[in-house]
Amino acid sequence: MVEDCSIDIKLDHYIDLVDKNIFGHFIEHLGRCIYPGVWVGINSKVSDGNGFRRDTVDALKSIFAPVIRWPGGCFADYYHWSDGVGPRESRPRRLNVWWKGEESNEFGTDEFIQFCKVVGAEPYICVNVGSGSPEEALAWLEYCNLSGNTKYANMRASNGHIEPYNVKFWGVGNESWGCGGNFDPVYYAWEYRRFSTFLKRADPSIKLIACGHITRDWNFRFMEAMRDHIHLIDYLSIHYYFRNGQRYGDDVNFSDEQYFNLLYDIQHLEYLIQQAIYAIDFFSEGRKDIGLIVDEWGVWHPQATVETGLYQQNTLRDAILAASVLNLFTRYSNKIKMANIAQAQSVCLTEGNKTILTPTYHVFNMYKSHMNNYALKVECESPTVWSGEKESIVQRKLKPLKALDASASISQDKKILVLTVVNQSLDKDYSAKISNNRGVKFLEATLVTLNANNVRSYNDFESKDNVKTVEETFTVNSSSIEFTFKKHSVNRLTIKLE
Repeated sequence: MVEDCSIDIKLDHYIDLVDKNIFGHFIEHLGRCIYPGVWVGINSKVSDGNGFRRDTVDALKSIFAPVIRWPGGCFADYYHWSDGVGPRESRPRRLNVWWKGEESNEFGTDEFIQFCKVVGAEPYICVNVGSGSPEEALAWLEYCNLSGNTKYANMRASNGHIEPYNVKFWGVGNESWGCGGNFDPVYYAWEYRRFSTFLKRADPSIKLIACGHITRDWNFRFMEAMRDHIHLIDYLSIHYYFRNGQRYGDDVNFSDEQYFNLLYDIQHLEYLIQQAIYAIDFFSEGRKDIGLIVDEWGVWHPQATVETGLYQQNTLRDAILAASVLNLFTRYSNKIKMANIAQAQSVCLTEGNKTILTPTYHVFNMYKSHMNNYALKVECESPTVWSGEKESIVQRKLKPLKALDASASISQDKKILVLTVVNQSLDKDYSAKISNNRGVKFLEATLVTLNANNVRSYNDFESKDNVKTVEETFTVNSSSIEFTFKKHSVNRLTIKLE
């Protein structure tokens, strides 16, 4: 059964430029992420010749990974960067306090920067506030960004890297309200002022990210404590994980109700985004344009534990969630300037010499078409597929879950329209009339669809294409067009405009 819906694109209602960094990534020294997901050593059969896992490099390059955050995560506030530079055989082994085991420090600053260069991504470094000092952070900045005859610039040169790295993004601590030191927001503001004062003085071109939280109280108290030093903040970050085994089920084994719970709760993330934006604007509006960064987000399934190396399977459901979240970020592109999915395993899973591209990989490959376009307002009408009568994770009224979720953008030359549509229904295809409010003719359309037989389908090392994309091209020559979006599918329409 096919039911009718409508999608009206407002060609004259620009939200803002869709920052390519919204489609960013995050790697941390935990589980299988760095070793062997990123670093395998120069002599490995799966190395690209630089010591990086070739399949991981190829996957991130193909989706135009714009920015990569490192070294954490909780790991960042116990990481001392000087352990990870110089000859690898001389680097000290350290205890990995948060994720257990030992850290070899084979993958350090120089390797991370080179990895970003090979991938084509901008590096984003998070400094150690929890067990570090402004002096240590300043030395790291000097090592990365400064030239001249100074100690750490010379150290970089002696390690074979004469030219500075010019790292733009620097996070001042990670989750300082928790694993980063259990600070309260006022004390963290005190520490933030210390670190940022010296970092900004040494290199005024850098962008600093302050550690926010998903509680309104933290963000308000931090911003209030910084009200006389707003100039030191470029972005405020928040983290959000969909992590509730009882409500969402396992990575592969979940009920239909748990499927809908996961998608329904995206509204909770949206509420937290709104609250963070409100706190930012309350203290900075008219003084400085401070952006919001969601530099850790994703689904954390019960299977992902320290004992399993944080390994979890990635199903079509994960892809549908990722697509709907990226639609949300696109709709908030006037304030959200970066987002980093956690972690690189979300797009490719590795085991021995084998690698698979996940369903979520395909979403990022499809959504890269939004990068650096102008986000447009979209009015999307479709039936309810989940009313959410049962108790939500938050005590506030949430809207019923609609079948279709959409976002749209237009190229800077106004010639290409990109529309991404998620059909969140488990059992119904939906036909939607797609139109625009200016009556501009659609000339040609290409539809890419990601789908599988079941939302529990996933790609594994024996069957790598259980979840895959198909592509069709249509001639339109009309100001409206009708498409049928298959049940539980992610879709990208690329439309040439008159």
